[in-house]
Amino acid sequence: MRIEKTDFEGLLRIFPEVHRDDRGLFAELWQAARYEDLWPELSFVQDNFSVSKKGTLRGLHFQKKHPQGKLITVLEGEIFDVALDLRPSSKTFGRVYTVSLSADDLSQVYIPEGMAHGFLTLSPVARVFYRCTDFYYPDDEAGILFSDANLGIRWPEVGELTVSEKDRRAQTFFEWRQSVGL
Repeated sequence: MRIEKTDFEGLLRIFPEVHRDDRGLFAELWQAARYEDLWPELSFVQDNFSVSKKGTLRGLHFQKKHPQGKLITVLEGEIFDVALDLRPSSKTFGRVYTVSLSADDLSQVYIPEGMAHGFLTLSPVARVFYRCTDFYYPDDEAGILFSDANLGIRWPEVGELTVSEKDRRAQTFFEWRQSVGL
């Protein structure tokens, strides 16, 4: 296993060992003892799984009072993954981190609490598994507009996008800042 730190505090790229042979492959995607030094207090309480067709854009989602850390793994296909730092005390506040994740190498990204998250499906289908550090509370969910030009996200061209109405109506980063007094 290889771990790469990023400029974003707590945001990590993780490359698990993938063992391949004529039967297929095997990889440990999570093992608590192995990550104890990185996250001594980390506790995952909910696992999520989504299946999306090419061009599906989900996000940028976050929870206001119950922020979730997320360990993202693509089990099939490929996605363009995005995290927006919403932590006012962070040196990367307001900046965006992007990475392509693929089932080809099972690389992962850990997005810490306090960041908005979203992704775009690049392959015909993507099956995405993510572990969360807090439960999902529908009344606590919020979002930042994926197409907010001020964020400078360069979404890959995939043809027509499939985006939920809720995500199309999300607030801009500026509107969110105003709503929380920043």
